Amino acid sequence: MSYRSIKRVLGETNLERKCRFLYGTCLLLLITGSFWWYGQSTEQLVHSNNLSTGRHLVDAVLLKTHWKDDAGKTYGYDEHIQETGLDLEYVSYKWQVMTLDQADRELAATPHREERIHLPANEEEAEILRRLKEIQETRDKDIVEKFLRTPEPETREVADELAQVRPHNPEGNLIDYSPASEAYYDGENEEYIYYQPIYWKHNCAIACHNNNLQAAFPAGVLVENRLPFNVIKIIKKDAITQYALTKNRAYLLATAIITVALSMIALYLIVRYIIVKPLTHLRDVSDEVSQGHLDVRAEIFTGDEFEDLATSFNRMLAQLIDAQNKLTYVNRDLGGKVDQLAQANMQLYEMNCLKSDFLASMSHELRTPLNSILGFSDVLRGIDSLNDKQKRYVENIQKSGRLLLDMINDILDLAKIESGRMEVRATRFSVAAVVSGACDMVRSLTEEKNIDLICQVDSEEQPALQDQSKFQQILTNLLSNAIKFTPEGGRIGVRTQRIDNRMHLSVSDTGVGIAEEDREIIFEKFRQGSVSQGDTLTREYSGTGLGLSIVRELCQLLGGTVRVESELGKGSTFFVDIPWEIEEQPDIHENSFTSRIDEITKSKHGDFVKIHGSRLSESPETIDSSSGK
Repeated sequence: MSYRSIKRVLGETNLERKCRFLYGTCLLLLITGSFWWYGQSTEQLVHSNNLSTGRHLVDAVLLKTHWKDDAGKTYGYDEHIQETGLDLEYVSYKWQVMTLDQADRELAATPHREERIHLPANEEEAEILRRLKEIQETRDKDIVEKFLRTPEPETREVADELAQVRPHNPEGNLIDYSPASEAYYDGENEEYIYYQPIYWKHNCAIACHNNNLQAAFPAGVLVENRLPFNVIKIIKKDAITQYALTKNRAYLLATAIITVALSMIALYLIVRYIIVKPLTHLRDVSDEVSQGHLDVRAEIFTGDEFEDLATSFNRMLAQLIDAQNKLTYVNRDLGGKVDQLAQANMQLYEMNCLKSDFLASMSHELRTPLNSILGFSDVLRGIDSLNDKQKRYVENIQKSGRLLLDMINDILDLAKIESGRMEVRATRFSVAAVVSGACDMVRSLTEEKNIDLICQVDSEEQPALQDQSKFQQILTNLLSNAIKFTPEGGRIGVRTQRIDNRMHLSVSDTGVGIAEEDREIIFEKFRQGSVSQGDTLTREYSGTGLGLSIVRELCQLLGGTVRVESELGKGSTFFVDIPWEIEEQPDIHENSFTSRIDEITKSKHGDFVKIHGSRLSESPETIDSSSGK
C-alpha cells in the first residue's frame, strides 16, 4: 500500500470511520497477541505435563521390570511397587528399551534380549540417542565435579552435645539429578514419543546385572568403566490431547472474534452517539445558519466539552448577528454614496465622450481650412516676386501649419484608438527598409541640430507580418521625440533585431533624460516629463503630449509593449517589443476609459462580509424594507 493510499484511509476520511479503523486495528492486534500468548502458554503446560508423564512412565517401566525379576526376594518390595508404580497401569502406552551399540544389548538382564533391546529404527532416532548420550556423559562429569566440591560434614558441639554439621555452601545444592530427555509428537500416527536414558547405579552392576556383565566381559574389564547406555522409549497415544489442544485453539479463536466483534459494536455505538451525533448536530445548525435561518441554535446538553462547544457556537452566532445588523446600517449609507459615485462617474464618462467627440469634430473641422492654408502657402512660396522677408513669413506659415496639422492628426488617431475603430491591416514588409526609410526621412532634422543618427538593422531573411503604417508611426514618433529632446551635438541610435519570433526595436538618445517619477506619466495623454531646475537644457519644441501615449496604444494594438530606461541628464532609451508575425487583432477597447468606468460603476456590495446566502447582496431598498419588519 502506497503512502497516498494510507493517507487517504487515515487522514482523508470522516471521524467515525477513522475511529473504527484505528481502534479496531489496535484491538485486533492486542487480542490476537494476548490470545496467542495464552494459547502458547496452555500448549506449553500440556507439553510439560507430557514430559512429566513420560518420566513417570519410565520409572514405572523400570519398577515393573525389576518387580518381575525380584518379586519376593526383598522384604517390602512388593508393597513399595504397588504404592509407586502400579498407579500408572491405567495409562495406555507402549515402551521399548533401546541402545546405540550392538554390544550393549548383551548387558541387560532379560531372558528375551532380542525382543526387549532395540536398535534405532532410523537415522533421526539414532541422532536423538546420540544427543542424549552426550548430554548424559556431560552431566555425569558435572555431577562428579560438583560432588567433589561439596564440603564434608564437620563435628561441632551443639547444646553440650557433639553433632555433625555440614558447612554453609554459598553455591547451594550443587548436585542436580534431573534426567535428560527428549520428546516429539508424531502427527502421522498421533503418538507422543518420549526418550530418557537409564541411569545406572553402582549397586546395579554388582547385584542385578553382575552375571550379564561377567558374561559380556570374561577378561575381567572393570565394570565401572563399561556400563551399558540404554534409553527407554515411551510411545503414548496422544490423539485426545491433540484434539483438546485443537479445540482449545478453536475456542480461543472464536472468543477472539466474538470479543473483537462486540468491541467494534460497542465502539460504533460510543462513537456514533457520543462523538458523531453532537458534531452532526453542530453541522446541521451551521448549514441552517448559512441558508439564512438565523433563529436556530445549537442544543447539546451532554455536560462535557461538546456542550461547551455548542455554547461557544451560539455566542459566536449572536455576535455575528449583531455585526450583521451594524453592517446593514453602514451599507445603507454606503449604498447611497456608491450610487452618487456611480452617477458622478457616468457624468464623467459622458463628459469624456463629449470631449472626445468635440476634439474629433474640432480636429476634423480644423484640418480642412488648415489644408487650405498650407495649400495657399505653397502657392505663395512659388511666387518669384516675394522678397526675403515675405518668403520667411511664408515658411513660418508652412512650418506652423504642418506642426498644427501633426497635432490634429495625433488627436484624431487617439480618438480613433479610444473608440476602438482603428483596425490592424497586416502586410508583409521589410523591417530594414522601413527603419532605414524612417531614419532617412528625419535625417535632415538631425543635421540641422548636428545630431549623429546611427541606424543598426539586422538583415532578416523573412519579412515581418505586421501593420506597416502603424509600425512606421511608432518609429516616427519615437524618433521625433528623441530629436526634440536631444541637444546639438548629441547622438541618436536606432536598432532592430529579431529574437524568438519577436521584433525588438530600441531608440536611444543622449538628451535631457527623464526623472524616475515621470517614467510612467509620460505615456499618459497630454502629459510630458519635467526638466529639473538646475538643468540648462530646454525643449526646442512644445507639443500636445500625445506622442508617447499614441506609441503605447499602438504597441498594445499590435500585441506588444513599450518601456523606457532613462537617467536624468544623460539620455533615454525606449524599447518596443511586438510579435514578428501578428496573429489576431487585440482588443484594446478593454484598456480604454470606457472599461475603467464600467469597473468603477460596479456594485461594491459584494466587498463586505456576508453572514448568509444572498441577504447582503440585495439592493439598499430591499435591506431597508427587510430591516423594518
